[in-house]
Amino acid sequence: MGRPKLKIGVLIVAYNAESTISEVLKRIPSQPSFKISEVLIQDDYSTDHTYDIASNHLGNDYDFDLTVVRNEKNLGYGGNQKAGYLYAIEHDWDVVVLLHGDGQYAPEVMPDLVQPILDGNADAVFGSRMIEQGQARAGGMPLYKFVGNRILTTIQNSLAGVELSEWHSGYRAYRVNSLSELPFLSNSDVFDFDTEIILQLVGAKKRIAEVPIPTYYGDEICRVNGIRYAFDVVIDSLRYRFGQTGFGRGKLGHKSEPYAFKPSRYSSHGRVLRLLEEKKDLQILDVGCGPGWMAKELSEAGHTVVGIDAESAENVKTRMDRFIQADLQNGIPQEVGKDFDVVVAADIIEHLPDPETLIFEMGQRCRPGGSVIISVPNIGHWYPRLRIATGQFGYDQRGILDRTHLRFFSRRTFRRMAKDAGLVPTKGAHTGLPLDALGLGDSRLAAATIGLLDRILVKVWPTLFAYQFVYEFSPELQGEVEQGLANSSSETNVANLS
Repeated sequence: MGRPKLKIGVLIVAYNAESTISEVLKRIPSQPSFKISEVLIQDDYSTDHTYDIASNHLGNDYDFDLTVVRNEKNLGYGGNQKAGYLYAIEHDWDVVVLLHGDGQYAPEVMPDLVQPILDGNADAVFGSRMIEQGQARAGGMPLYKFVGNRILTTIQNSLAGVELSEWHSGYRAYRVNSLSELPFLSNSDVFDFDTEIILQLVGAKKRIAEVPIPTYYGDEICRVNGIRYAFDVVIDSLRYRFGQTGFGRGKLGHKSEPYAFKPSRYSSHGRVLRLLEEKKDLQILDVGCGPGWMAKELSEAGHTVVGIDAESAENVKTRMDRFIQADLQNGIPQEVGKDFDVVVAADIIEHLPDPETLIFEMGQRCRPGGSVIISVPNIGHWYPRLRIATGQFGYDQRGILDRTHLRFFSRRTFRRMAKDAGLVPTKGAHTGLPLDALGLGDSRLAAATIGLLDRILVKVWPTLFAYQFVYEFSPELQGEVEQGLANSSSETNVANLS
């Protein structure tokens, strides 16, 4: 059996394209090996005769179905794409090709654009004028646009962590199922829509391919304000990068998901490991172990590690000595056992509605002389304070204001909660900004400089500049707390009996 045929549709976005729209239609390829099912001309409330001219082609004998739609008002370049993509989703297209009605992009190379999707190797394919050296300028791209394109692409690649040859081509193909998974309706209605959807693809870890396309600059009217466009796409890329770090709503980034292991020695995970680095042969309980990456580090250091989490990640059992799946909101199950040298809860209690109970139980699972290590984000950090002061408080995709966080702690409230659970602080550490999440390695001068300044500020004023608190506790007061609870219970019973 051969490969199933996919329904390929072409979305032609058009605005005041009366002089070019007919020629664009004529140039759409028709090949036995490349079958287009439907072409949608989406006229964005043109002030010329684009719609009338396009409609005159409805009776022509094309190898594809032709649909012409006129928006009831001008939606903008991005808004027009949104309308077209919704049409593609609603009409069960498998692939949608974005083509401009002004003739700037060559319909003849459409089979090359779509092929990586047909082969199952890509979710999106971008036509690039920059792959073949010298081709863009030879095709008439003005020097200032060429230079601007290269500068912006370099900046955006750095911020997004990708290596695309061009971010600014409007000739593209998308797998519709992948497109439907993106929140593209929240994107801009103007020209930076194309940048925002790339960032969403990157954030969703979709596969992106590029193919070379010819460059053609005719006498079409450019409607893009270059300075405003450059500003918008850079801001979009910065928002994406900061959203990944935990600053801002992060609508262009990934959804909240289990955090990866943070290897930096200045991160919460790094601080936990440093607290244990001089100790040997410990029995460790990793509460909220996630995929088990920190447990793996501890196991490789010679410790015996038992992990517990609500979800069983792939291969998690191979990264520790024993894994137990259990909902921590119901406490630590009895099968976990007791007499651990160390009980760790790294970046977990803020996700629970009742962390007090869990913290108390963690102390109970320690042997005499054992310790509890807990890390939490600092709600007193300057970033959430600034958000509140400016009336912008809300949840982010990640970071201190992660939308999955149910409880928030300042240093004082964190220590008070631990004290109420019978835990006495013995060591404390504070982490700074998560520069590793920004993609800035310690070897880079900018990261080293920012990191040094941040660590100084954290040391001087931890309640304002510490991103997270990491404390080691001794459960010395657990007996007193248990006795207090018992006394309280006895008094209540006596009162009830009377």
